[in-house]
Amino acid sequence: NSMEDTQKWPEIEKASAGKRRELVLQGSVVDGRISSGGLPSAIYSLKLLNYLEISQCPSLTEIHEDIQQLTNLQSLILCRNKLASVPDVLDKLTSLKVLDLSVNDLKRLPEGITRLRELNTLNVSCNTLEVLPGGLSRCTKLSAINISKNRITGFPSDFFSEDLDLLSSVVASDNSIDRLSADVHRLAALKVLDLSNNKLSEIPSELSDCSKLKEINFRGNKLSDKRLEKMVNGCQTKSILDYLRGKGKGRQTEAGGEADKGKKQQPHKKKKEKVEDKQDEVAELNKVVVRVVHASDAPAALTVQVSAEVKDVRPYLVCCMVRGMHLKPGNALKRFLVAQTKLHEDVCDRRTTATIATHDLQLVKGPLTYGVKEPTQLKIVPLGRKEMTAVELIRHLQLEADELRKQKKRQNVTGLHKWVQILQGKTFYPCLVDAEGHVISFPPITNSEKTKIKKTTKELLLEVTSAASLQTCKVVMDALIAKMAELNKFTVEHQEEVGSDGEEGSPGEPSGPRDMSSELIVQQVRTVDQDGHLKVVYPSKTDLNKDVDHLTVIW
Repeated sequence: NSMEDTQKWPEIEKASAGKRRELVLQGSVVDGRISSGGLPSAIYSLKLLNYLEISQCPSLTEIHEDIQQLTNLQSLILCRNKLASVPDVLDKLTSLKVLDLSVNDLKRLPEGITRLRELNTLNVSCNTLEVLPGGLSRCTKLSAINISKNRITGFPSDFFSEDLDLLSSVVASDNSIDRLSADVHRLAALKVLDLSNNKLSEIPSELSDCSKLKEINFRGNKLSDKRLEKMVNGCQTKSILDYLRGKGKGRQTEAGGEADKGKKQQPHKKKKEKVEDKQDEVAELNKVVVRVVHASDAPAALTVQVSAEVKDVRPYLVCCMVRGMHLKPGNALKRFLVAQTKLHEDVCDRRTTATIATHDLQLVKGPLTYGVKEPTQLKIVPLGRKEMTAVELIRHLQLEADELRKQKKRQNVTGLHKWVQILQGKTFYPCLVDAEGHVISFPPITNSEKTKIKKTTKELLLEVTSAASLQTCKVVMDALIAKMAELNKFTVEHQEEVGSDGEEGSPGEPSGPRDMSSELIVQQVRTVDQDGHLKVVYPSKTDLNKDVDHLTVIW
């Protein structure tokens, strides 16, 4: 009875009465209603909807085929449920631009998806898919596809097609893909390709013909070309593409002489040794060095005291100090901030498992205390804002997030909104406080404008917090330091591309001494309990020893 439906579901009643175009149903209250009576049929009579989201409802295992009645839908977000299947009627949603079926229990996708002519974003990550439907090349407006964390063994034969001339992002990490077709070069708009943690043994040299590629990731594949594997594990996209280009056209990389045009397809025995020398050189160049300074060797070393109260809120914290990071040249600072954002997306699972904060060490007054405060008592100057209490900040963020979500083009609940929800229901909020009583970090929401890193920052304090485990903090910190070392190397090697004022300049106008070192110095930070007993020291001998070929750690 649709009358009963709307009484139990005030959101649907409001949407109907107000002729609304957006409807968001998510979380435990909605899930409780679904588990007792399913989704109400009244939802399918909201013909004006162009944005429908039903998410975070484990009781939602199926969607009725009446969904085909919502012909004005442009965005359909059904993520983080337990959908075992989706009815094959989605092709009736002819205006659909965004389809998000991520984090469900889907074993296959409905064929009708391939007939969605307006589709530009498809996210089916974190399911148990083994194949993608053939015919995706008919979705000629597709610009981003995410199929990561499934059981997919390969792409359909028509996937690498000139018809997909707008496809700029393909994320297919954590699958069982064993082959990348040489036809990949047909994807003329491709900017991002992530095939990390698959079963590839080769990377086709034709990939280097994708002229717009900005970011590739093939880490975690057992490649038959071991030099290429080393480069993949530690290298910038440009170097890998240069190497593939040289390999595919029978010539050496960058400094390696003219192409042997007449014998493209034949092995060059005379040149082989030279090529190998060059490749060894490339592998050597890609090594990055991290030197660890022990806390005991630095009497003025920073310590962090952890109060007992954080146990129920966000108990785990790891810190360290870093010197030698060059943030001034060119876009070095910007690259670092972009990399941090990416780590928040990937390793930190959109900040839900852990959060990173970076501080200018010269602006931090130690010793530090990691404790809790009541939301009304916690005052901070959030990044880019004036001082406010945690209560005010969260209210601001929720309003901003709701506003963003209402905009027609918004694809999903914003990141901000998700982070705010992590603290829902907590009586106390976690914070890192300096010796003068200033809150310098309020995880997982923000750190303070007062200790923000800038181009002039010489030493950094790195902080990772988590509610999951201490090991989670360490894994994230390892990844952060490895990335910083890699970026530092890139900055040093490309210093001729920046002007002496630290902005982009002309070649041959170096930003600093030619022997600027890319070595990172990481100084241990001790974390102690209220009685001064050691809880953790980072990095310890068991940290930073992950299987990254290019990272050399000197203890």
